[in-house]
Amino acid sequence: MIQKRYASLVLALLIPVAQADLAVNVFTKYQAEVDQCVERALEFVAGLQAEDGSFIGEKGETTGVISLCGMAFLSVGHTPGYGPYGEHINRCVDYIVSHQDGQGVLFAGHSGHGPMYSHNISTLFLSEVSGMVNPKRQKRVEKTLGRALQVLLRAQQVSKQEMHRGGWRYKPDSNDSDLSCSGWALMALKSAKLNGATVPDSAIEEAVKYIYRNHDPRRGTFGYQNHDAHAKTLTGAAVLCLELCGEHGKPSTIKAGDYILNNYQSLHHESHGNYGNYYNAQGMFQLGGKYWEKYAEYLYKQYPKSQNEDGSFPGHRDGTIYNTAITVLALTVPYRQLPIYQRDETVDEE
Repeated sequence: MIQKRYASLVLALLIPVAQADLAVNVFTKYQAEVDQCVERALEFVAGLQAEDGSFIGEKGETTGVISLCGMAFLSVGHTPGYGPYGEHINRCVDYIVSHQDGQGVLFAGHSGHGPMYSHNISTLFLSEVSGMVNPKRQKRVEKTLGRALQVLLRAQQVSKQEMHRGGWRYKPDSNDSDLSCSGWALMALKSAKLNGATVPDSAIEEAVKYIYRNHDPRRGTFGYQNHDAHAKTLTGAAVLCLELCGEHGKPSTIKAGDYILNNYQSLHHESHGNYGNYYNAQGMFQLGGKYWEKYAEYLYKQYPKSQNEDGSFPGHRDGTIYNTAITVLALTVPYRQLPIYQRDETVDEE
């Protein structure tokens, strides 16, 4: 059974952005522009949602993209059933819970890889929204989420070679792992555990060990299935996951933060640039101090100016809905509305 979100976290959704972000000075310079930018993006996303909860456009029927859209609404402080996007969030929830197969996998639409990317992201979304929906919908969320978490735990236990142990890949029975898919799975487990679900500590610990197997301590990089592949777009994913799992201030995350600061300028030219930017923004915010300050300057100078007139964000692949939702999630990091991304303000940021 998934417990309802602690009252303090629910109340945090009601804190005005300016009040919630007084400590993040770099954001205050750009907040007015970012607020308008994000609102235009959400209007664009909402305008493409169908009655069944899916979205018009490439991959708009996949549970993963729908979940990213749902989290984009939540990231600004919108809640299910209330305000201008309350029903949009409810539709996202209803679509996800109605697309769980007999094995517990949350998947719909088409994917060139397999169902686990969508499943992992959807499990994270359901965990984040659990406790916010009405009682009837909450019962469906709890039942669906419980089964979805079991899929993650079983998939992690599939026999694998040492390099891949503790991670996840494209399918529930995959016998290898990759950092990209594993990052979403680990966040889903961590979110659910914070929300009261029964998630073994060992599952989190084994996932953290897997992330470190993809680390080059000399360069600071984390790679897709080794130390280097797609390091520009995935090192931030490792930083975020490690920070959320109690590794704050470790030499590995600090070195990775230094790597990101030395390589982010060309990120928007990468084929998965928006994906990498999302993870970099989240990870650097967790690191805090100079890491967030310098990255935020880039984030808020580069991305708002790339917004299209209709409110969408461009990208090299994966579709406009996806690119818009993931960019909103990057831009709204300092809003601190999604519980999984809360930062411990007592840690030393220097």
